[in-house]
Amino acid sequence: MSSRAYFLVSMAFRGFGRARRFVQAACFALFVFLFFYVCWPYDVRQHAEARAAREVVDAEAFLALDPLVSVSTALAAKAWVWSLTWAGAILAVCLAIPRGFCSYVCPFGTLLDAFNWAVGKRLRIPLPLGEGRVRGAGAGAAPVPGTLTPPSPRGRGSLRRGWWVHLRYYLLAGVLAAAACGVLLTGFVAAIPVFTRGMMYLAAPVQLGFAKGWYLNPALHAGHWLSIGLFVATILLGLLAARFWCRCLCPSGAVFSAANLLRLTERKVTPACIGCRKCVRACSFDAINPDFTTRPLDCTFCQSCARACPVAAIEFGLRWHRPPACEGHRRDACATSDTEERARVSRRGFAAGLGAGLATAVGVRQLRGAPPDHPPLRPPGSVPEPQFLQLCVRCGECLKACPYNALQPMGFEGGFECLWTPRLVPDWVGCEPKCNNCGQVCPTGAIRALPLEEKRAARIGLAVVKPTCLPHLGTRACERCHKECEAAGYHAIEFVRVHVELDENNQPIEGSGFSAPVVLPEKCNGCGLCQTGCFHENVKQNLLAESAIVVIAGKDREDRLTRGSYLALREDERRKREEERKKRQPKVGGDGYLPDFLK
Repeated sequence: MSSRAYFLVSMAFRGFGRARRFVQAACFALFVFLFFYVCWPYDVRQHAEARAAREVVDAEAFLALDPLVSVSTALAAKAWVWSLTWAGAILAVCLAIPRGFCSYVCPFGTLLDAFNWAVGKRLRIPLPLGEGRVRGAGAGAAPVPGTLTPPSPRGRGSLRRGWWVHLRYYLLAGVLAAAACGVLLTGFVAAIPVFTRGMMYLAAPVQLGFAKGWYLNPALHAGHWLSIGLFVATILLGLLAARFWCRCLCPSGAVFSAANLLRLTERKVTPACIGCRKCVRACSFDAINPDFTTRPLDCTFCQSCARACPVAAIEFGLRWHRPPACEGHRRDACATSDTEERARVSRRGFAAGLGAGLATAVGVRQLRGAPPDHPPLRPPGSVPEPQFLQLCVRCGECLKACPYNALQPMGFEGGFECLWTPRLVPDWVGCEPKCNNCGQVCPTGAIRALPLEEKRAARIGLAVVKPTCLPHLGTRACERCHKECEAAGYHAIEFVRVHVELDENNQPIEGSGFSAPVVLPEKCNGCGLCQTGCFHENVKQNLLAESAIVVIAGKDREDRLTRGSYLALREDERRKREEERKKRQPKVGGDGYLPDFLK
């Protein structure tokens, strides 16, 4: 490559590096827009149309871009996941901008940078931080490897390098090993799910409280607090060193680091370097060796070092070409160094990570136990339960998009495997008939993206009237469940007359008795609106201890298809019922059928 061509490539990267803060801010603003505005269409009852009008970019875009989400989900489900295409695209871009997702796009990384700027650099925990002791006087003095100095008051701090700086690789090995066994741990450690869920449990209730009323927020349980604690802990790790989570623990970053082995570009240092160490202090990712060469698996092309260099001795260009300033000098004067990096990644660490992942998978399977009598009500369009647990990354995106918090995260009542997975809570509110948002924002296909007509036909459970129903008890009249079902357009509840008084001729007395609800199974889709109405009218008024009509999921009460049409399934059921009805008709006369007036 000619000197002019190399100069143009280097200047292009330098211009891109100068725009880093703008790109970061734009991506973070886009995440906030998608999370708070697109996933919150409560101002109208046409929820599906409102979301579609606002969704200029897919609301789950950042989750789909996290390659660990897609790869581990596909591995756990042993199936193709649509977001793998997005993950492949971002990995392809990161071949030209190594690990650029971490420094330019990741909203969690932007939040960690903001924390470091506001708090971290002013309040460091006194652990072995430093950047190498410099012997001798003058700005050009060279550092002595293996020695330490206290961190600069204005520097970002550099953690002493040891086995812990590669924990992200061991976590990645464990997550993939567990996924191979069908247990998905991505939601516990991957960057974007941790961040999205933390925002869901911390920021979303505040938004809903100020906008609609604090009473609309359900109570927090142990699962909420665990997730909040995990989210806050990842941020507070920044008190140890800038972006401690990103550089040491993030398995999503480990995927991009592994992709750096195939990088097309890299950071280079020319012989003009004066050893001032400003680049070391500017680097948030500890990607610079004591001799100022690059640790390529850590470098994120943020170019903070180049902006801090007073003599412009740092350039970013194509990997296999030397800067013109290096011509005539020995080759290692401008080299990067990944020898030390590879030596530090321990085989024992990988073995420990794999072992931990396998042990976790075995433990989760052992803790499953017998299936519950009444499984949780999953969102409409959910795939069968075993596959659902393998696909759901517990990101909370469906919870945010669900109007009125009808979907809520499970706690520990379903065991570790069900933690943070969504379920419908009809006692709180039922599933809105004009909303299909949960499937539209699911990044892995655990909830299918169904059209509104298909969603209304997807049966998630079956309503059952209990003997405690007030009309059935003969206590008083109540039609709340019927009204809710009629308003939703399902027409799945009819009335029968009960507790009818008879006269001396055994004839029913007019006006006696009560009209009691009866559920038509062929029309009920388990939306839970009837249960919501009963709970708010009767339970809250202390007439009943619990709802007298409840939605129950489980075998023969729900339909969960991996593919195919729910409308076609309902039509097939209708046709079979019609055939059964005809078979039950008594045969009379020569033609074998009843007269028309008796049919």
